[in-house]
Amino acid sequence: MTDDLEIRPLRFSDLSQVVGVERRAFPTPWSLAMFVLELSKESGICLAALGEGRLCAYVICSRYDTVWHVMNIAVDPDRRRRGIARALLTELFARADAPGVQYTLEVRPSNRPAIEMYHGVGFTSAGRRPGYYHDNREDAMIMWRTVGEPGPDAAWPPASDQAAPA
Repeated sequence: MTDDLEIRPLRFSDLSQVVGVERRAFPTPWSLAMFVLELSKESGICLAALGEGRLCAYVICSRYDTVWHVMNIAVDPDRRRRGIARALLTELFARADAPGVQYTLEVRPSNRPAIEMYHGVGFTSAGRRPGYYHDNREDAMIMWRTVGEPGPDAAWPPASDQAAPA
């Protein structure tokens, strides 16, 4: 499903494609200025997913003190339900996870496929923000994911992050 997918850091040169995906994906899309602001933050992680040679999805994640906030994640509607959002989150976690690290996000309660995917990568529901979405005043479900401490037999960092023996 994601065999042809390339995930890499998002670039300013991608923003015209990002805005296109954003407008197709959401009833109240972010502006170009919002993307420029988030991409300009040194503490954030912004990733692009490219499939069949074009940008088809992205994730914008900002760090606030010790918490990562998944600000925006979108997949072009014609590429949904193929594991692309999960692949982006998996790459985000590979870059940012450490024991005790926390992530948060907001999602529309009506977006059941997204909620199921977030549960599948370790997020849990932790409350609501009343009237959060401006287009229809829908509440937002607040979700959190906390990276657990490694077990006694686990090495930290994960093997993929460790330097090769000399």
